[in-house]
Amino acid sequence: MGSTEAAWHQGWWSAARRCESPNHGPRPEGVVVDLIVLHSISLPPGEFGGEAIEQLFTNRLDPLAHPYYAGLRGLQVSAHFVIRRDGALVQYVSTERRAWHAGVSQWRGRDNCNDFSIGIELEGLEGGRFEAAQYRALARLMRALKRRHPISQVAGHEHVAPGRKRDPGAGFEWPLLRRLLRWPRAMFAG
Repeated sequence: MGSTEAAWHQGWWSAARRCESPNHGPRPEGVVVDLIVLHSISLPPGEFGGEAIEQLFTNRLDPLAHPYYAGLRGLQVSAHFVIRRDGALVQYVSTERRAWHAGVSQWRGRDNCNDFSIGIELEGLEGGRFEAAQYRALARLMRALKRRHPISQVAGHEHVAPGRKRDPGAGFEWPLLRRLLRWPRAMFAG
């Protein structure tokens, strides 16, 4: 490992700010973590920055703070990582654990994608565009994940829960991500 390479400790990546979510559980015994699921999130929708995403993932979101939040009352969700608009990276769940990000989902004949995937949220509006800093941070994170886990597939939430979810959506530049990573085209759903 090079001196500038971030280290892993029990599924936590040293290049990310750690903010533990209680919303996770054990992975099924013997499961292989081989899928990355990309999402988009902004709270309230279309607004960036602030603490609402962190509050949601740590069960501290005040349902009275914004009219949109009332519909999220009692929701217990998380992702392994969130990439903010400026490329800042926050980790909420160890990659050794099952984050609650994909919900009812299926990928290539396997149900319950949370069991075998890493969930990465990009701060952004579903269908909207993302920042260059986010793509750079995402590529760096995905390379690190591939070194730690046998990642062989990358999909969007829209691919694992079609008809129910549409993120990251049309504004996400799959060709740019593929160019940055230089991974085989067959690995990508988008």
